[in-house]
Amino acid sequence: MTRHSGSRKRTRRLLRKDLGSRSGPRPEVYLSELEPGAKVVILVDPASHKGMPHRRYHGRVGRIVEKRGRGYVVAVQIGSKLRKLSVLPEHLRPAESPVI
Repeated sequence: MTRHSGSRKRTRRLLRKDLGSRSGPRPEVYLSELEPGAKVVILVDPASHKGMPHRRYHGRVGRIVEKRGRGYVVAVQIGSKLRKLSVLPEHLRPAESPVI
């Protein structure tokens, strides 16, 4: 069998939801607004395919640059490069600030 090279290869464990939570995003995901400059964590929701970032950005922390349509432009630092991603809000969670 040939080696597959799609964008979702080797993601069986990464893009899996817990048992009993197999539904789309909750309505409060769309009702909350994220302001530019806020820190967010990119957590891919496999139930919605649109606006899904690549699996290499799963778990990364980034900053919101702007709101574009329904989605957001998120800047993520990968090594020495700054990447800008267009992500829908169901794949974003507000980052928790550490308690000092």
